[in-house]
Amino acid sequence: MLSDRVSTTCRKYCQTALLLVLLVLPSLSRAQAINKYSLEGEWKGPLTVPGGSLPIQILVTELANGNRFAVLNVVPQRINRIPTAVAQHGDTITFVAEEVGCRFKGVRSADSKRLEGTWSQPGFSAPLTLEFVPPPPSAPKSFRFPPPYRVQEVSVQNPLDKLTLQGTLTIPAGSGPFPAVVLLSDWGPQNQDGQYGTYKLLGGLADHLTRRGIAVLRCHDRGVGQSGGKDALASPDDRVRDAQAALEFLRNQPLIDIQLVGLIGHGEGGNVALLAAARPQPPAFVVTLAAAGLPGADILSMQPGLGRATSVADTLLNGVIRQNQHHGATIQEQVEKMRAGGSNAAQIQIYLDQQYLRQKAEEKKRLDALSKEQRPLLEIVRQNPDDRAAQAEVAKLLQAATPGLPDSAYVAGALQLTSPWVRSYLRFYPQRELETVQCPVLLLHGNEDLLVNASANLSVLEKGLKGNKQVQVRRLDGINHLFQAPMTEWPLINGQPSPVFASAAQDAIRNWVQSLAPTVKPSTQPTTAPEIKQAARN
Repeated sequence: MLSDRVSTTCRKYCQTALLLVLLVLPSLSRAQAINKYSLEGEWKGPLTVPGGSLPIQILVTELANGNRFAVLNVVPQRINRIPTAVAQHGDTITFVAEEVGCRFKGVRSADSKRLEGTWSQPGFSAPLTLEFVPPPPSAPKSFRFPPPYRVQEVSVQNPLDKLTLQGTLTIPAGSGPFPAVVLLSDWGPQNQDGQYGTYKLLGGLADHLTRRGIAVLRCHDRGVGQSGGKDALASPDDRVRDAQAALEFLRNQPLIDIQLVGLIGHGEGGNVALLAAARPQPPAFVVTLAAAGLPGADILSMQPGLGRATSVADTLLNGVIRQNQHHGATIQEQVEKMRAGGSNAAQIQIYLDQQYLRQKAEEKKRLDALSKEQRPLLEIVRQNPDDRAAQAEVAKLLQAATPGLPDSAYVAGALQLTSPWVRSYLRFYPQRELETVQCPVLLLHGNEDLLVNASANLSVLEKGLKGNKQVQVRRLDGINHLFQAPMTEWPLINGQPSPVFASAAQDAIRNWVQSLAPTVKPSTQPTTAPEIKQAARN
C-alpha cells in the first residue's frame, strides 16, 4: 500500500490531468420503449477539426404533447445544455442551437441508430455522424426525494437596465430569519447552476448551504433561460447592477435576516461581488472563489484559444486534454510497474515528486508561450477602438499563425476578440475600488488552479484590501479552478466518477458565513413555505 503522502501526490496528478476537462457523464432517466420514430436518448459523435476532433453530444427527450426537448453539449468549448430545436421531415433530422449559431442536418440510417450529415457554424462546416445511445434498459427510473428545504422559482427585476433575471430561491426549513447569499457565476453565459457538463458548481453549493441554514438565490445569467438581456454585451459593471438587484430582492423576503445578506462569486463573479461591496448599499459580506487580482488583459492572455479561429481553438484545447490524460495514465502505469518490481513507498514517492515538478514546469512553459501568442492580438484590440479596423488586423495575425483555413474562420476569430465583453474585460482592473470595501471578505483559491494562479492573484487582492481588517484568505490544497474535489474523492454514478464541489471549500464557506451570525442554527423541522415576494415590475 502507498503511504498517505504518495496518495496525496497521486491526487495532484488527477487534478493536473483534468486541466480544462469538463466531464459530460449524462444521467438519463429510463424512457418508454422507443419506437422507430422516437429520437429520445443521446446522439453523439466526434466532429473532425484541423488537427483533431471535438465531441458533440445532443440529448433529446420526447414530451407527452408530441414535441421534443433537446440540449447541446460541446464541453471543451464551454457549451453546456444549450437549448436546441429539433425538426423531423421523414428521415431527415435537423438540430439547431440558435444561441451558439450551430446546426446539424442529417439523414437517419435504416436501423435508426445513426444520423449522417453536416455540422455547420460560422466560418466552419464538416461532415458529422451521430451515433444513437438509448437510455439503458436496466436503469431504474429517476426518482429524487424532495430536499429538506423550500424551493421557489422567482423573478428578479433590474430596474436600472430594465430587464428581468429568472432564478431559484432556496430557503431552509424553519421559521428563520436566515442569513442569505446570492451566487454569481464566472464569465460566459451560464445557467443558475453554474453547470459544466453534469458538474453543477453553483447548484451543488446552493444545496449544501441551504441544508445547513443559509438561504440561497441563484439566477440564470443574462440571455440564458428566461433571463433578459445578452451576456456577451454585459460588462462587469452591468453584472454589478444585476447583483445589486438580487441583493435587494433578498432583503425584501420575510424569512431573510436583512443584516446578513451577502454575495458569493466564482471567477469573474467574485470580482463582481467585490465591486458591489464598494458601491452604495453593499452586501453584508463577500466570498470570492478563484477571483482575479491581475488586470483583465493578463487573465485573457491565459485563456486557451481565445481569439483563434473556432476550430483551431477547439483543437488546441483538445490537444491539452489528450496530453494531460496520456501523461497521467503513463505515470500510473509506471507506478504499478514499480510496485510489481518491489519498489517501496519512498521510492515511488520520489518518482512521483519528480514527475509532478516536471509536469508543473511543462505547464508553466505552455502557459507562458500561450500568453506570448495572445498578447499581440489583445493589444491590437486594446489600442484600436474601431471594430472593423481591429478585426482586419487580428484576422491577418490569425491567418499567419494558422494558415490554410477559410477566410471566414479568421473573421469569426476576430469577431470573438472584438466582442463587447472582451473589450470591457481588457479595461477591467480587479483591484479598483477595493480600498473602499469595508464588509467582511473571505478570499478562497485552490492551489491547483491553472487558469487563475492563486499566489499571483491573491497577493494583488490582499494588497487592495489591506485597509479592511475583516479579510480572511485561504488557499486550499488539491482544488482546481472549478473547486472540484480531487478525483479520488468523486462518487461513482452508473459506474463512472462524477465530479463534486470540494467538501473542504464547502465547509470553509459555511463555517465562515455562520461565524458572522453565531446564533443562527440550521433547522430540520418542515415548515409551510410562505409566498415569495416578487419585485415590482416596471
